[in-house]
Amino acid sequence: MRSEWSGLPVRHVLPELAAALDEYGVAVLTAPPGTGKTTLLPLALAGLLDGPPTRKAIVAEPRRMAVRAAARRMAWLLESRVGAEVGFSVRGERRAGPDTIVEVVTTGVLLQRLQRDPELGGVDVVLLDECHERHLDADTALAFLLDVRATLRPDLRLLATSATADAAPWARLLGTGEDATAPIIHASGTLHPVTAIWAPPPRPTAPPHGLRVDPAFLSHVADVVRRALAERHGDVLCFLPGVGEIGRVAGMLAGLDPGGVQILQVHGQAPAHVQDAVLSPGRTRRVILATSVAESSLTVPGVRVVVDSGLAREPRTDHARGLGSLTTVRVSRASAEQRAGRAGREAPGTVYRCWSRAEHDRLPEYSRPEIALADLTGFALQAACWGDPAATGLALLDPPPPAAMAAARRTLHALGALRPRAASTGPDTRAGAGQPGDPELSDAVVTDRGRRMSAVGVHPRLARALIDLGPRAAEVVALLSEQLPRDAGDDLVAIWRSARRGGDGFSARWRREAERLARAAPREDGSPAPARHTDPAGTRTIGPIATRNDDHLAGMVVALAYPERVARRRGGAYLMASGTAAELPPGSRLGTAEWLAVAVADRPTGSATARITQAVVIDEEIARLAAAPLYGSGDEITWRIPPGQRQGDVSARRVERLGAIELSSSPLRDADVRPAVLAGLRTEGLSVLRWSPEAAALRERLAFCRRALGEPWHPVDDDSLVGAADLWLEPELSRARRRSDLERIDVAAALLRLVPWSARLEETAPERIEVPSGSRIRIDYSGERPVLAAKLQELFGWDEAPSVAGVPLVVHLLSPAGRPAAVTGDLASFWREGYRAVRAELRGRYPKHPWPEDPLSAVATRRTDPRR
Repeated sequence: MRSEWSGLPVRHVLPELAAALDEYGVAVLTAPPGTGKTTLLPLALAGLLDGPPTRKAIVAEPRRMAVRAAARRMAWLLESRVGAEVGFSVRGERRAGPDTIVEVVTTGVLLQRLQRDPELGGVDVVLLDECHERHLDADTALAFLLDVRATLRPDLRLLATSATADAAPWARLLGTGEDATAPIIHASGTLHPVTAIWAPPPRPTAPPHGLRVDPAFLSHVADVVRRALAERHGDVLCFLPGVGEIGRVAGMLAGLDPGGVQILQVHGQAPAHVQDAVLSPGRTRRVILATSVAESSLTVPGVRVVVDSGLAREPRTDHARGLGSLTTVRVSRASAEQRAGRAGREAPGTVYRCWSRAEHDRLPEYSRPEIALADLTGFALQAACWGDPAATGLALLDPPPPAAMAAARRTLHALGALRPRAASTGPDTRAGAGQPGDPELSDAVVTDRGRRMSAVGVHPRLARALIDLGPRAAEVVALLSEQLPRDAGDDLVAIWRSARRGGDGFSARWRREAERLARAAPREDGSPAPARHTDPAGTRTIGPIATRNDDHLAGMVVALAYPERVARRRGGAYLMASGTAAELPPGSRLGTAEWLAVAVADRPTGSATARITQAVVIDEEIARLAAAPLYGSGDEITWRIPPGQRQGDVSARRVERLGAIELSSSPLRDADVRPAVLAGLRTEGLSVLRWSPEAAALRERLAFCRRALGEPWHPVDDDSLVGAADLWLEPELSRARRRSDLERIDVAAALLRLVPWSARLEETAPERIEVPSGSRIRIDYSGERPVLAAKLQELFGWDEAPSVAGVPLVVHLLSPAGRPAAVTGDLASFWREGYRAVRAELRGRYPKHPWPEDPLSAVATRRTDPRR
């Protein structure tokens, strides 16, 4: 055992931790970075520090890079080799043997092991590292482990470790009684001070949008790295949101002295030799460009300076459209502190933050947990295989969002991984078991097919394609399960062929994963799956895929994995079976295809159209086969508004559809279209009718009667008229077959059907009224009160205007030219007080018209004064 372990601060809490585990079986350890919680603690739990081992331990890490690094570090401390006392397991690679006492695994591998062996036979203690990062697999694994302790293995010891001090939620979760909490042990390390330097861009830059980061901001980050190299000593660790940004900043830094500065690019898919170089002391000064994988876990030696872009990537899932994507977000304050702490693990350090102090104060306190953001299909399958499809009985810090779980269960039903408990008493392994229209039961049970899908170790959609098509699909499934190179095009078949030829790190990883998946494609009897496919309805078997080419195989894999993303050309874009419009990048070689199977697509924020990132050309046969659960045919009688138009019409057709994609149609001649006509009225409102001036005026009279008298007068606002269409538009409505029939309806005659049988409209709200001159003047009912507009000379002798339905008329007195001269609701008062001023103003302008001094005694007239 190397002596370096004695300098790790976590050694001081080992007795307290051992006592807590002996008494409670569970504990929470908080320890700042660099204290040895990832490397020394597992060795102590296994008894490897001071004698022969006493317990077998599993250490679960959220990332593969951390798994390999922790195993190497522990083996180094023991002066041993990886695979002896300390081993590791990641997806597709295991280095452990019969003498392995401490095994470091990813949380995904731990989940698979728990599903196979819930009792974890031979394991005495499980350490879940970096719980504060809130990865979904880690949350799920802890929930399963707590269930195991409660039901099968009360002797199993659990330790959750975190680099943050917020341990109370974990203590409550691990507590063994109703009100109990697990003991919390705090390990304090040598906390070297880290000086924060605020380094915002000198000029405003565009905020991140989706995956796009303003190039001007990345140029600023590169400038800050150069500044840090000039102002400080030691290696520089620069945090960036993704692989693309790492590559662009690396390009901007290419002019640095190659003999004096080494630039390393670190991310989840970085080659092993790069990861080794990062975790080993450098011979020259280093600039390490990294994603969030470098936030926690093992110490990166030599780092004295951190340059933080303040950006990270989070998943976003559009459950309604079945689209998922990553988006660029601002980091939380907790993540910013984690990143800054990397500069002070070995000595005092400096963090250059590429934002202002004011912006820092507005950052969220913590990052949102993955369970609140991610596609939960894989989680729902894990929970179902565990026996809790609704995940209501799992001990989780945050429950899964109901909408996300509902979408996940619908997907699993469609893949045949779940079935309602009451649907059948026997095993159900049909690929189409649980169609999208089946009842969504919270007590659904996993099928044998679902268990096989879970064991594959990829997303259930990809597992479905592998199980249906067999080992030859493994290469395409492996391609879809990996993060593709940033310069990969949108043609998935071309990417596949390039990976076959390539000798780079991506091709090597892809080939290893393809070999693993080929071995993991069993039939029910455990033998390799045949290259045949049973359609999702379970009704027929398709011949060997060996008779077709790579394009056919890739198309089948993608279409089976994502049937709702089967897409057909519509104009210059595509319509997916899910109903989402999608577009290819400009200049795409796939742009002339009639059909596509879309492997990767996202919907940019604020856009109604999805963006296709990778796809395969397919034909209609593959589309029909893969998306068979979405197939439907029948009569469609609707009010249809064509794309790009504002007006619709009745559409009566017999239609074949694949989800939202129309395959074929033929007109229906004698269908009952009345529901569609009513739908048109509801959709477009009363504008589908032709409103003559007479009809509009009649509607205003009826509206006045409703306002003035209430019941039994019917309301005539838009909603009321549409809702009562069968009351006033029959029989014309029943005879209508298309929009033009509605436009020919005599709306005025139809509205008269709304007049109560006990009332006479002409008596209640007359259309016209006779004035003293003998003229019959039309009443305007468009306002709150009815209006009579008449020439002043026609009202001589009329000392009071009549009322309509008890409401006095408002009189608009007009000049001889028909222009308003006065408005009054009290005609007698006008003659006494207002007439003299109007007379004085107008009689000189209109001398041929009578302007008597006493209008009440004058004779009303429509004519001029002949004497003048």
